[in-house]
Amino acid sequence: MDKNIEKTNVMRILSQKKIEYSAYTYDPEETIGENVAALVGKPARSTFKTLVTVSNTKTYYVFVVPVDCSLDLKKAAKAVGVKSIEMIKQKDLLPLTGYVHGGCSPIGMKKQFRTVLHETAKNFEKITFSAGKRGCQVEVAPDDLIKLINAETADIAMPD
Repeated sequence: MDKNIEKTNVMRILSQKKIEYSAYTYDPEETIGENVAALVGKPARSTFKTLVTVSNTKTYYVFVVPVDCSLDLKKAAKAVGVKSIEMIKQKDLLPLTGYVHGGCSPIGMKKQFRTVLHETAKNFEKITFSAGKRGCQVEVAPDDLIKLINAETADIAMPD
């Protein structure tokens, strides 16, 4: 863990809630998830990306899936009980969540949306995901993340 990392809002929230975490930095120009995992020395299957969607009912949902997988839109819609969902437009991400593409975290969004983690998150002692800015990741126990953001788990991903 890099001790000289500038604390992000995500890290402040984790510290405030007394949740143990590690933080890692990497080249912020890197946006390919598998490469980010390699740069922070973590397996792709335990490194997760945060995806924001909108349903046919205009409700927003957040899905957190391994970087070496894609969100299965049908499974994701079923998990939250709606007919269909689609990814939000990239230009809508910052105003909606407060995060930029490549730096979106399930922790600390402007509003807490219903969040579903891919069920494999529970297979790991720790999972890694964005610390809320490009070039920075945090590693947290999945149960701590689930409790903090009131997330649920489901089979929502398909291999790339």
